Amino acid sequence: MIDLYTWTTPNGRKASIMLEECGLDYAVHQINIGKNEQFAPEFLKISPNNRIPAIVDNDAEGGALSVFESGAILIYLAEKTGKFLAPKGAQRVKALEWLMWQMGGVGPMFGQLNHFMNAAPEKIPYAIERYQNEAARLMRILDKRLGEAQYLGGDYSIADIITYPWVAPAFDLIAKAKPDVVGEGANTRRWLAAVGARPGVQRGMAVPKV
Repeated sequence: MIDLYTWTTPNGRKASIMLEECGLDYAVHQINIGKNEQFAPEFLKISPNNRIPAIVDNDAEGGALSVFESGAILIYLAEKTGKFLAPKGAQRVKALEWLMWQMGGVGPMFGQLNHFMNAAPEKIPYAIERYQNEAARLMRILDKRLGEAQYLGGDYSIADIITYPWVAPAFDLIAKAKPDVVGEGANTRRWLAAVGARPGVQRGMAVPKV
């Protein structure tokens, strides 16, 4: 059994999608970041960066093992189950490249855009424009890649699982704000429909049930 510590954010849903797609048994523990529950001392022992998601694999070799950071969680679960990450070769490299692209680009940039548009007490036009431009650039890169391959890593992989929860709610908003940069995004729309139709993705996107 795996314990999942999560909340209703794109980062949190990366882990629940992966667990569903891998068919692993897991128990959900809600960490309400709106109430600062991520700073509780007991959660700090599992996630030293006070961020969700985190997991504890109670069946790990050598005893219970905690894993934090969404990318590390997905790689760990892929290697544990032998699913959604090739063991070697070009498919593995491509999946890891695009997984790192999401972690280093999409997540931070989309997160900053959301903060300055929706959460900041003061609207700062420069900041909003900066992060809209970068989010749109990343969307254009995504669409170009999906014009070359059906999925980000070639085959469906952890690269798609980690990227989908961020792009699904943001694509139309960013495309509307920066149509000259994003373009029609036909490849991305095709990918969103294909990934979003997967039963494991649908179940994972509904976790946690608040």
